[in-house]
Amino acid sequence: MVTPSRDASANPYAAAGVDTAAGDLAVELMKSAVRRTHGPEVLGGVGGFAGLFDASALLGYTKPLLATSTDGVGTKVAIAQAIDKHDSIGLDLVGMVVDDIVVVGAKPLFMTDYIACGKVFPERIADIVRGIAQGCAETGTALVGGETAEHPGLLGVNDYDVAGAATGVVEANQVLGAERVQNGDVVLALASSGLHSNGYSLVRHIVAGAGIQYGDRAADLGDSITWGEALLEPTRLYTTPLLHLIEELGDAVHSLSHVTGGGIAANLARVLPQNTWVEVDRSTWSPPATFRVLADLGSLDLESTEGTWNLGIGFLAVVSAAKADAAIAALARNGIDTWQVGAVHTDALPSGDFEQGAKGVNGGAVRLVGSYADGSAVNGAK
Repeated sequence: MVTPSRDASANPYAAAGVDTAAGDLAVELMKSAVRRTHGPEVLGGVGGFAGLFDASALLGYTKPLLATSTDGVGTKVAIAQAIDKHDSIGLDLVGMVVDDIVVVGAKPLFMTDYIACGKVFPERIADIVRGIAQGCAETGTALVGGETAEHPGLLGVNDYDVAGAATGVVEANQVLGAERVQNGDVVLALASSGLHSNGYSLVRHIVAGAGIQYGDRAADLGDSITWGEALLEPTRLYTTPLLHLIEELGDAVHSLSHVTGGGIAANLARVLPQNTWVEVDRSTWSPPATFRVLADLGSLDLESTEGTWNLGIGFLAVVSAAKADAAIAALARNGIDTWQVGAVHTDALPSGDFEQGAKGVNGGAVRLVGSYADGSAVNGAK
């Protein structure tokens, strides 16, 4: 009989490339950040098999509807990995997940996250989760659970991907959407903080084709910033300002659109009713330098990127024309530049190409018209 050595039998999982001790350390490092997102409605603390959330608050609703969303950050994580900077990726994840929930007017309740990696580096995982926790705190969302999975052989040692899911609640008679939109409503644009988390496959293709390293100085984007730092600008979080807007203006807010994959036209079309149309006026804003520089490097005109990048607009709000100025002022008080880009029409569709619905939604028709304002112009100023 052959007796296996003590070393070989002590931890065969570690010999296969999985370090459970590193995972435990990562949890210890992130605990305080996660706990800061917990109110009295979160039960059980950190580390359970399932997160517990007291749903008693839903008893105050007449007909509460739960809203849920799930998403990831996409290939933006490749840039974080390239420059070993991971503290803002979590903010991007919250933006992609929680900001989808507010589109229907829902208040987020809780979120969970999932991180898959080739090897657990505790500080790196903790950095990612601290960013998620920061975003959750900023949006009033409890981070009630998560999972870090080590996949040696499937992912490279320094590779990881992140995903998350969130749940919110909205009163049934207060759900925002296309059915509320009326002829003459105004379409407002809410400024983005940059690329957010979409179109990074094109970004990385352009940067690689130009022979740029992410550690190189990006002179056209700032005096002391590298390309990697510029491209990791975190996604702006809109949930709290939009919930304040809904509370302040009530029924004057008719529908919202999160400008993510597909760009401005396709995402606006999803929240308009059939047989309506909007022409988004490019002259009302100037896409920020990041978009212009990348387009120039890729020998692209900005119009050709409209289905990929947000070009400076992170959200769109369709509101009553009578309350448009009040909405712009309310969002400005919450730090978001906002301006009118179009209006809703119900008469005959003009000739020409329109985006009509998207993502399986038979919505309205949208196209961008005119020319972008000069690069020196301020967003919202004509």
